[in-house]
Amino acid sequence: MNLVGQSYLLAAVTLLLGATPPCAAAAPREHAGPAIANPILPSGADPWIVRHGRTYYYMNTLGDRLAIRATRDLGKLAAAPEVVVWRPSGGANAQSIWAPELHRIEGKWYIYYTAAAAGHDDDAHRGIFVLENAGDDPLAGTWVDRGRLATAHTGIDGTVFVDRGKLYFAYSPYVGSDSDLAIVAMRDPWTLSGPETIIARPDQPWERQGGRQILEGPAVLRGPSGQLFMSYSGSACWSDDYALGMLQAKPGGDPLDAATWTKLPGPVLAKAPAAGIYAPGHNGFFEAGDGSAWIVYHANPGPGMKCGARRAPHIQRVTFDRAGRPLLARPANRTPTP
Repeated sequence: MNLVGQSYLLAAVTLLLGATPPCAAAAPREHAGPAIANPILPSGADPWIVRHGRTYYYMNTLGDRLAIRATRDLGKLAAAPEVVVWRPSGGANAQSIWAPELHRIEGKWYIYYTAAAAGHDDDAHRGIFVLENAGDDPLAGTWVDRGRLATAHTGIDGTVFVDRGKLYFAYSPYVGSDSDLAIVAMRDPWTLSGPETIIARPDQPWERQGGRQILEGPAVLRGPSGQLFMSYSGSACWSDDYALGMLQAKPGGDPLDAATWTKLPGPVLAKAPAAGIYAPGHNGFFEAGDGSAWIVYHANPGPGMKCGARRAPHIQRVTFDRAGRPLLARPANRTPTP
């Protein structure tokens, strides 16, 4: 079973993340495989990885289509063919196809993605949409368009997670001049249910770089001791100081109650000029075959590259301290093979 947010609805989802609090880390297990180079592809913004069986499935933003790569060795991801599973045909989800996430829920595959309406490529006409595939292999079968999620605001970067048997949706809504983080319950994987709660706003200086106040790219996770966390990207993607932050929930708290969430001092993953890594952000989490937790995120190889095609996917191991809090190492150019 996957331990990340693309896990099954009726299972107890164990989600794993990393941060950098000043705590002693638990000793990680050794990996026998050879090191692989970062980035794992030369280009790929908003990367996402999920493992099902022995196969890793990978997606990233392509702009005009949704495509999946499948491999059993992430070190050979570049050799895996890109299989296009959907293209827009006009309407509300016609363009700017961003931030796809592939989730396995109750035995079916779902892709959540951001898109803008035909003729209106702007924030006022942007939302999150979902596709469904009942097959076991997401590269085959039929993808059914389940439409746009009825969020309270326009916005981007939708994700889903399970807490105590209930399915929730999180995204980044446009609220005035800000991009915030919000959560709402779900009746099923394409239907929202009940009120929406804004749980965090860009109120820290590091979240306001690049001329806008932005929190985006939420990724929900659970530590080994049962704690619930949410990572996010802060600041404008065109800033070299775009980085990852994290929220922590009170044990047993209601995810829909903003008071449940506390913002940790951040960022928890930031640029590392010595390693040639700038503007790291928009992450996902996945489980390797040995049960270890990994993060995937995009980054630029140099300064001043903004939100362009030079953003490429990087991976690295995640560990946890003795209290069950996630730890992220500094970005690196090489990593052991998952």
